[in-house]
This record gives sequence, C-alpha cells and structure tokens, in this order.
Amino acid sequence: MLDFGNFKARDCGNGLGRRSFLKTASALPFAFGAGYGGIDLEAARKLGDRAKAKSVILLWLWGGPSHLDTFDPKPDAPMEYRGPFGVIPTKTDGLQVTELLPQLAKRSHLYSVIRSMQTTNGGHPGAGTVGLTGFEENPTVHPNFGSIMSKHRGRSGALPPFFYLGQGIPRDLPRRIEGYGGGTLGKAYDPFLVSCSENGKVGIPTLDLLPGMTPNRIHHRRSLMAQLDDTSRKLDGKGVKGWNQAHHAAYGLLTDPKARDSFDLTTETQATRDAYGQTSFGQSCLLARRLVETGVPYVQVNWSEYVETFTPNGDFGWDTHIYNFELLQDRHCPIFDRAFSALLDDMNSRGLLEDTLVIATGEFGRTPKISNRAAREHHKDCYFSVWAGAGIQPGRVIGESDKRGERPVTEPITPLMMGTTIAELSGIGARERAEMKVLDGGSVINELL
Repeated sequence: MLDFGNFKARDCGNGLGRRSFLKTASALPFAFGAGYGGIDLEAARKLGDRAKAKSVILLWLWGGPSHLDTFDPKPDAPMEYRGPFGVIPTKTDGLQVTELLPQLAKRSHLYSVIRSMQTTNGGHPGAGTVGLTGFEENPTVHPNFGSIMSKHRGRSGALPPFFYLGQGIPRDLPRRIEGYGGGTLGKAYDPFLVSCSENGKVGIPTLDLLPGMTPNRIHHRRSLMAQLDDTSRKLDGKGVKGWNQAHHAAYGLLTDPKARDSFDLTTETQATRDAYGQTSFGQSCLLARRLVETGVPYVQVNWSEYVETFTPNGDFGWDTHIYNFELLQDRHCPIFDRAFSALLDDMNSRGLLEDTLVIATGEFGRTPKISNRAAREHHKDCYFSVWAGAGIQPGRVIGESDKRGERPVTEPITPLMMGTTIAELSGIGARERAEMKVLDGGSVINELL
C-alpha cells in the first residue's frame, strides 16, 4: 500500500481519499512531455544498428565515493595514498577492485568501468549540478539528463516518465543542488519524488494546496472528477498552472492498477527483496527495476538526501571527510556491493539489461592522499563511473588514472560526455538535442560501445 500524505490511497471501488489525491496531484510536475551536441561519424556508425535504451537507471552516489577504495585501487602507491584495503581480481582482464566489493568483482562481465572521469567543480551542490546536467549552474541551470528524457519520451500510461527514488532531492546543507530537475526546459520536467524505506515501504512527498479539506471518501469516479472541477477555480487562484495535466496524471497514478502495483514491493518474493538488502538504497534499486519493467524511461536512485557523513536521521552520504575507511568497510561498500549486484543479476535474468542502461557514479571522487584526519577530502580531478546494459560493451576498463589516482593520464571523460552518451543510446540524437537546446557541445564515449 502507498502512502499519499497522511492517508492511504485505494482504488475507487474501495474508496479514495480526496485530500490524499489532491496532495498527490500537486506533487506531480504540471505537464509531461509530449545547443547542439553532435557526435562524430565513428560514434554514429557504432550506434547505428544498436538497440537503444528504452529506460535508464542512474545510481547516484551522493557525496563523492572514493575511487581508490572502490573501482580504482592503487596497491603499489605509497601507504599514505593506497589506504588499508587489499585488492581482488575480477572477471575482466586489467580490472582489480577493492576487497570491499567481492560480489561486483564476480559480475564484472556485466559492466564496464570508466576510471578517467573528471568534473569542473569541487563543491557538492555545484558538482552535483554538473554531474546531473553536464554544466555549471551559473548563470543558467541546464536540465537534468532525466528531464531531457522526460521531454523526449513523454508520459506513457499512468506513470510519470522521470522518477527520483530515495529520501528527497539531494542537497548539501544549507541548500540543495540546482540541477535536479527541468532547468531550462521548465518545471514540467522535474522528477516525481518517491521515498523508499529499508523495509520497502513506499511513500510520496506531497504538498498541501488546500489546507483544511477533509479526507471524505469518494466512491464514484464521476463524482470525484466533478468535485475536482469545482476546485479548479480555487487552485487557479493559488497560481497553480496546468491543473488539468496534474490532476489527470495523479488520478491515473492512483486508479490505474498497473501503475499502483508497480510500487508494491510486497509482491516480490522474500528471496528477491533480501537479495537487494534491507536498506533504503537496496529497496530503492528493487523499485527502480519494477518501474523500468513497466516502461518508465528514467529512474534516478539517490543514495541519500544528504552528503554529510552524519545527519540527524542517520542518512549517511559518501562525504567521508572523517571515518572514510570505517564507513566504507562497515556500511557503504557492503550496501552498495549487495544492492548493485542484485540489480545486475535481476535485470540480466529478466532480459532487462538488453534495453535498460544502468549507471553508477557520484559527483566527484576523493583525494588520493589520505588527510591528517585519516580520511579523504573532495577530489574533482579524477573519479569513476560504472556502465551496463543497452548497447554498452561489458567487461572493459576505460580510461586510466596516474599511479596515485590523482588525475587521468588518458583523455578525461566528463559529465557532459556522460549525458550525451545517455541521450544517444536513448534515441535522442543531434537533431532532437538541437531542438531542445540541450547538451550543447557534448560527445559520445566511444569506448563504451
């Protein structure tokens, strides 16, 4: 069962809370979509006959995971760089990973790793925007990669085309990132927010437009729609635009059985739910699989709402300025290793990797040299990303960092290149990008193909 505000949402045969419905409608973007970044001829040739990604899942490791302690270890570097963890082989020639990722090491034949990512910003909000849009946030905020997909694909059925799963819009106190949503495309293409607890309880953050309304049960669809029509004038008076699109979208979400069922993790076997792990991130990964299975084009799974290591609600990000090695060993890497491995296995066994692009990355890496706090700081000059599915050639190591993991020794790969590759594999070509004025100057990461 879903939580919509303070009331449970049920279908019209069993009763639907009007207040719950209105709150859900207001939380949806108010419309769903009905720079030129060209690619070179070689990339066009490679992409020509490849299956495009019907859906994308981005695992956003908010806070900046250490590349040396995950996918780019440096066992031969001085002790003050390499850290305390050993390395283990994988199924991919030339790829070793930290001993903290044993399950992913066994599955390297399903994915490829980029070790030469580089960004332009060393702060969380700014780097988060660059990582999710390809551009710095000033003076213009460009659209999130998911918003571009949302506009291109539009909404099919009752479900919105772009979901954010986790505890909320990623932010770094005292402000959230700017590049989480529609940017220059408009708020119509912002993501639809869904939270998922460690036990798989799904909730939708909502906004009260009409405080004081009682949650009277409406048993007839026509009656509900008539009452909604009566409230439209009040809503327009509050400056709410696109009410028709919003309430129809929310109404469809609550009353369409297929849409509603996609949020019900209890229909999964206990073995499947256990495989992902009883964590918010793990259950969110399972929910992401269910959403793309129903045709949702873009799902971003957020590791946490906050980047800070310690927060009042215990929601730890990857910003490990202190206790880097303790947190990675005891919490972060085991959770990530388990959930990501389960997602790859699940998607692969269901045939979903054939047309679903799966990416895992953060906004930057962490300093190779260990700090005087026995941890690692922000590092924008080198980090990693992991790619699987939808035309990606698995079992590859792309790019190389120097002997201490400080900078790429091969051509750096940027978030703009990441976004352009997502777009191309999703069928958003140069012409479509030019029409939307997005991803200007971007190029495809040819080595992935």
